[in-house]
Amino acid sequence: MRILYVLTSLGIGGAEKQVIDLAARMSEQGHKVSFLILKHSVEEWPVKGPVLRLNLAKTAASLLRGLRFARSFLALIRPDIVHSHTYPANLFARLLLIKRFKEFSRPGLVNTIHNVYEGGWHRMLLYRLTNRWVDRITAVSTAAAERFIHLHAVPAVKITVLTNGIDTDHFNPDRAQRRRVRNQMLVDKEFVWIAVGRIAPAKDYPNLLRAFHLLQQAKPETQLWIAGEGNPASLAIDSDLQNNPAIRWLGLRYDIAELLDAADGFVLSSAWEGLPIALAEAMAMAKTVVATDVGGVRELVGDAGFLVPPRNSEALKDTMQKAMSTPVERRRFLEAAARSRIRQSFSLQSKVSEWEKLYGQILEGRHA
Repeated sequence: MRILYVLTSLGIGGAEKQVIDLAARMSEQGHKVSFLILKHSVEEWPVKGPVLRLNLAKTAASLLRGLRFARSFLALIRPDIVHSHTYPANLFARLLLIKRFKEFSRPGLVNTIHNVYEGGWHRMLLYRLTNRWVDRITAVSTAAAERFIHLHAVPAVKITVLTNGIDTDHFNPDRAQRRRVRNQMLVDKEFVWIAVGRIAPAKDYPNLLRAFHLLQQAKPETQLWIAGEGNPASLAIDSDLQNNPAIRWLGLRYDIAELLDAADGFVLSSAWEGLPIALAEAMAMAKTVVATDVGGVRELVGDAGFLVPPRNSEALKDTMQKAMSTPVERRRFLEAAARSRIRQSFSLQSKVSEWEKLYGQILEGRHA
């Protein structure tokens, strides 16, 4: 089948990487894949296949021009399925398919919600007003699906849960790689915590920095690595906490698997989430994980890690310390359970099969 993926951007984020990985696997399965990108990003994931970049601005004229170009692109590639991700792309895709196409049959439309929070009441209202033009809505976690149903943003009959998938061949522990990266990072016996994610309010890095400051008082031989796009100086927190020499701000990185391998534990301090891909990648790498109990985190971690309430630095510190103090045998058991959980329930290949099945159901329903 011909599949068009619509993304807000190709920026270096978890949702974007998830779609690109899915598209690559779909292409390997013999499907014809194309991309429609709404906005430009300075740093982008590379993609293979036809791409239309609209570079939209926040004006009505830009939106109308973008819709016109996008409709011409659709007439050229004639997709069977249009699959959009995150709020701006979801709404754009709905507007794109309001009008019928003379040249070919209207494609099936799938929207995916990647977070429990995608904006305020006005966005939820626009979702509600345009639900008639979407065939199926998916959410990356039960928590996200339930919240959007509760907000009356999407109808329960149209939404289903289809979680993210992880390439467990790429995210696979390697002892030689671990030693090499730790040597490069000049790490000896220190316990290294790593957090992965762009510097944004959802990630609540001030919560993590305060927790790490407290943790160091009990466990001084500890480091914290933070890999993600953004400027640490933008955080509303005491600069002394940001400039702690035990904290290494790594910036935007493409070697996340290697960094995870070198670390001892993964920490997620988020205030809200959908189904955090970085956490799933850490679990695939058999890391000790400590994460705030938000969004779909509990669905992802199960019994294979440590959960903590959000926005509570004392509790986060205590849980990180508890994880570090857990006997090695118990930690190894949890780490193996984490990787096993991802392989069994969140592997990318299994998700490709689920998406193929969903696309097929939509097309069968349209031709019935």
